[in-house]
Formats: sequence, structure tokens, C-alpha cells
Amino acid sequence: DVQLVESGGGSVQAGGSLRLTCVYSLPTWKPYCLGWFRQAREKEREGIAAIYSDGITTYSDSVKGRFTISKYSAKRTLFLQLNNLQPEDTATYYCAADPRVGPCWERMRRLRYKYSGQGTQVTVS
Repeated sequence: DVQLVESGGGSVQAGGSLRLTCVYSLPTWKPYCLGWFRQAREKEREGIAAIYSDGITTYSDSVKGRFTISKYSAKRTLFLQLNNLQPEDTATYYCAADPRVGPCWERMRRLRYKYSGQGTQVTVS
């Protein structure tokens, strides 16, 4: 059973930074897509970042230049560095994984990843 566990959320002032961490249980030898999406209160979910097995990264326009996705495959850990946070970034952030080959960003944009975690709350005031 695949598990993803996020941590690192919290409350910060506008302009501040946070680093989110996601530990996942997928095997290290298998290629897969990893990414992050978020959901603000009373808003639809939004795919914001994806990273391919070879390390290529893609971002939504809303976070490009401020957020950075990275991974440490040997430790089965995914990161999301959030810089210059703004009140509109307030949301629950979820990490996600999908073992199927194909376009990782398109799949994240459409919120079609197979597995996701329980989320971690980020509040910006």
C-alpha cells in the first residue's frame, strides 16, 4: 500500500518561506511522477509543481519563480521550497505520486495522480 506523508506546514508572514517535506513509500528502482497540489478553502484544487524521474521540473504560473520542487530519491523524500509567500498561497498542500509513465506535468495539471497524502496546512498573513 503506497503511503505519502507531508510535513513542514505552518503560519508565516507575507514574504516568508517554508519548506515542505513528503516521505513516500514507492520503490526507488521504479520511475514515476512526483508533484504537489494545493487546495484553498472554497476553491478548487490546483496542481502547482511536478518532477520527473530524470529530475526535470515544471510549475504552474502561480508559483513559478517562488516555489522549487526537488527530491532525494535514495531517501524517498520530496520537497517543496516556498519562498516569498503571499496570502493567496494559503492552502492545504498535498504531495502526490503516480507510477505510470507519461507527461508528469499534464497529469498534475489535471490532478490525475494515483496517490496523494493527507496534506499540510500553510497559512500566510
